Amino acid sequence: MTTREEAGALVRRMLDCFNSRQFDQADGLFAPAYLTHPGGTVGFEAGKEAWRRLVARHPGIRVVPREILLDGDRATVRSTVEGVGTPQGEAPPELIEIFRIEDGRFAEWWGSTWHPRLD
Repeated sequence: MTTREEAGALVRRMLDCFNSRQFDQADGLFAPAYLTHPGGTVGFEAGKEAWRRLVARHPGIRVVPREILLDGDRATVRSTVEGVGTPQGEAPPELIEIFRIEDGRFAEWWGSTWHPRLD
């Protein structure tokens, strides 16, 4: 069973890889059969490609975790998205992502709340 500290560290390592644009460094954080339910892809290559497209569209994007909740082998992460050109006075977009963690790595992802400005 993954502890709260282990889940938090895993999420933070993933977001550090994204925020520092070291996408290949994230490979070891994902199980070989990592499944993204929204896209139906297996493996993390599709995830890295999605990260590349997002950064190309929003070069200053950063994802900052605000809450990491753990229930068994599932981690729910609420994050703030910065660097996407939020109009003055408007709150930055937030993501809510659900992951299943197995053997210390991400095994599944169920989706996120996404803001249209990020598409």
